[in-house]
Amino acid sequence: MTAVTRTDVPVEIEGDGVELRMRDIGGGTEVAFVRFPQGTDMRPALKDEPDGLCQVPHWGYMFKGRLVMHTKEGDKTYEEGEAFYWPPGHAPEALEDCEYVDFSPKKEFEQVISHVKSNLG
Repeated sequence: MTAVTRTDVPVEIEGDGVELRMRDIGGGTEVAFVRFPQGTDMRPALKDEPDGLCQVPHWGYMFKGRLVMHTKEGDKTYEEGEAFYWPPGHAPEALEDCEYVDFSPKKEFEQVISHVKSNLG
């Protein structure tokens, strides 16, 4: 069994107020602790993904802030205090400073993050 806190998890992406910490938590699942400052729009970083959207599902909880999730079907807003499921086909944009934790399939999430990092270059 595995348990971690945000500070136990290594930083994978950091800059301009964005922080992504991720770690294999077992069972083929990656935990990610995410901080986005207001105005962060991940669509440019996802440009190499199909439809320019993240194709990995995420389950999580918003600790702070509010963001809009852009999808082909339309936009939906998520806010502090909400548990969520984001199916494949989404791109977040922070409407306020945000902090959340999510859980994702490890292999697929690591591939998307590799593309995101190359686009943030």
